[in-house]
Amino acid sequence: MSRSVKVSLGGQKLSLRTDAKPRYIKELADYVNGKIEQARSSGKIATTQSLALLAAMTIADELFQARDQKEQLERHVRERMRRILRYLEADDAQRADALQSELVE
Repeated sequence: MSRSVKVSLGGQKLSLRTDAKPRYIKELADYVNGKIEQARSSGKIATTQSLALLAAMTIADELFQARDQKEQLERHVRERMRRILRYLEADDAQRADALQSELVE
């Protein structure tokens, strides 16, 4: 169910058609406005367009860093799962040795 949500971004009033909840859209707008204010507080950029572009770059950087962290975490979890499976598949006699080596790492 698409609805219209009114927000203000960088001093510009916008009406967005979306299926998302209005509260969520307003949270996004607040976040973007915060990034614009951060850019403005640097004192080096004057135009609204330049502030918006700098805010967009800052948000893109955050997204890319979060993706990298997620991928690293997924790799770590996969490796730990492999180790656990090897341990579970080991013979009873090998389990004690496997457990000991896993705990040391």
